[in-house]
Amino acid sequence: MPTICSFRGIKIYMNWNEHNPPHFHARYGGNEVSILINEIEVYAGSFPNKQLKMLLGWTALHQDELLENWNLAELGEDFFDVEPLK
Repeated sequence: MPTICSFRGIKIYMNWNEHNPPHFHARYGGNEVSILINEIEVYAGSFPNKQLKMLLGWTALHQDELLENWNLAELGEDFFDVEPLK
């Protein structure tokens, strides 16, 4: 699974052969979560509260780019990196 962004110990990645609805995955320590891109909410898994808030805020800032990457995945094309939270 290609990593598209990494910040503050959080690694964000997408799969090329994913299922709908549009989402991405993130890891932090031993925690893993999937986030729905359109709804900006947890789809599966869990994260510590502080990191989840950062991740959801980052998602809101980069929602359009995440959807573009999702569309590239559906076409079997390469992803592009998304700017990390600063």
